[in-house]
This record gives sequence, structure tokens and C-alpha cells, in this order.
Amino acid sequence: MRRLAIAAAFVAAGASSSNAQPAALEARRALLTSIAQQPEATSLSGKPLTIPSSIPNQPRLEADLAQAETTLAANPKDPEAIIWVGRRLGYLWRYNDAIATFSKGIAMHPDNPKFYRHRGHRYISVRKFAAAQADFEKAAQLIKGTPDEIEPDGAPNPSGKPRSTLQFNIWYHLALSYYLQGNYAKAYDAQVECMKVSTNDDSIVATSDWMWMTLMRLNRKADAARVLERITPTMDILENQAYHRRLLMYKGVEKPEALLDTASPDPTQIATQGYGVANYYFVMGDTAKARQVFEKIVSGAGWNAFGYIAAEADLQRLK
Repeated sequence: MRRLAIAAAFVAAGASSSNAQPAALEARRALLTSIAQQPEATSLSGKPLTIPSSIPNQPRLEADLAQAETTLAANPKDPEAIIWVGRRLGYLWRYNDAIATFSKGIAMHPDNPKFYRHRGHRYISVRKFAAAQADFEKAAQLIKGTPDEIEPDGAPNPSGKPRSTLQFNIWYHLALSYYLQGNYAKAYDAQVECMKVSTNDDSIVATSDWMWMTLMRLNRKADAARVLERITPTMDILENQAYHRRLLMYKGVEKPEALLDTASPDPTQIATQGYGVANYYFVMGDTAKARQVFEKIVSGAGWNAFGYIAAEADLQRLK
């Protein structure tokens, strides 16, 4: 909360005069440097997790946040303005500030499912899985009987076509919150609901990947095999290439070793692909290899990736 108060002061200064923008951005960078030295979360093994000293596209992300905060200052009760400030904070790894922002939104708009959807996501980022589950369950209640809607992308894919919806993201992340807690039966139930609102190949592969892993954990191998029947190499994938390749690996089209590109400069991709490989080894009975890849994942820098978080959770269960 103290960090949000400091940031709000910067927003007020930046909003008062367009000439103040460079100074405001410089002050924001000083704030982010200070924040980066404090733990943003704690890993499931007890390791402090801090914001990286350098984030890809950081100047643009900071400018986007400054603009979102200026918009919110002019429309302090607008739910979309609040949500965008929270989302922009999250893109800068400022997850606790994002959670605080969404919580303020919930206090003003308690029946808006979007706040629970986004706060739940950031609860996962900081390893508060039960709190995330509660938020997604609330969001799922609030969307009952309502039409789905496209969720605008904060980081659009190259085609500029949004590929996910509000309801997809609620069910997808609810399933993930169950999975991370080892509740695979409930995870599968949420994935079934998620598949009902998976309307393009990107959402289909994202849901199918976690569904296959969940069914394998439940030892429902025949059902897991059926999930793969619709997966082909020629699907129309705009952004979820990692999930697509993982599914092709489960089918035997790709080799596990080909997905483990540890030379990649993107720690999120390393964690995402690595978790698929590690889980594949695990459900195929090679626990030693699985542990080795899990440990490689959590030795990396991409601690905000779902694959990294899932690797932490599995290592705790393997103790």
C-alpha cells in the first residue's frame, strides 16, 4: 500500500502538466528500483522472489502504466480504468500493488467479475492459491447466465487479434488454482467448463494442455488420449505455440529434448516448455528425470510463469 501511495503521488504530478512527463517517468524508475530490492513474493520453498532489475520493454510498460494512472485520476470510479491500472502494474511484476488495486475495485464494484478474475491471477503469481481459488469461484458465480465477452490484450499478439475471453480466463485460472493445490478432480471439472468457451485454436490448445496433464495425474489415460485427437500440427496458433508444441510432444510428434531450449533468452518460455517436459517425464513414470527438469526450471529467473509455479508445487509434493 505504501508503494501505491508513492506511485499515486507521481501520477498526480505527471497529470498536472504534460511537461512533467519525463520527470515523472524518471521518478517512477527510481521507485521501481527501490521496489525491486524488496521481495515481491516468497517461493513455496521459502525463497524470496524479487522483481527483476530489468524487464523486457520496461520503458514502454512504465509509460503505459503512467497513461493508465492518468486515465484513472480523471475517472476514479470507472471499473475499466481501475482494471487497467492493476493490469499494467502486473506487467511490471508489481503484483501486490496490482492486488491492492483490484481490491479497491472490488470495494467499489463488488459484483463485477473482472476484478475477481484479475486479482485471482495475481494471487497465483504470489503463491496464494487458496485466495486465488476463492476469487475465481466468485467470478464463476457472477458470470452465470451472462454472455461471454472478448478480453482485450495488454500485450497483443502480432496479428492484433485477441484470442481469449472473460469466461475463458475465469475457468482457465480456476482450474489452475485447483491444479496447483493438487486437487486434480476439481481442476478437470473447471477445464471442462473452460473448453466450452474455448472458441479458437489458441484457447483450445491452452485448455487441452492442462486437461491432458490433469487427466494423466488422475490416471485417466484413455480420456487423456482423447484430448489429443483434435490436436494437429497445422492448427491456427497465433500466440500459444508453447502449449501447441507440448501437446504435439504428448502425441509423439515432437521429442521432449527438442522442447528444452535452455539457450532461449525468454525465461517464461523456458519455464513453460520445461514444465511440459518435466510433467511428461513424471506421468510416464520417470520421476528422477522429472525432478531434474523441475529443479532446472526453479533455478531460472522466470518465477512469474505458471510453469515455474507448477514446478515449485510439484517439487514440494515430491519431498
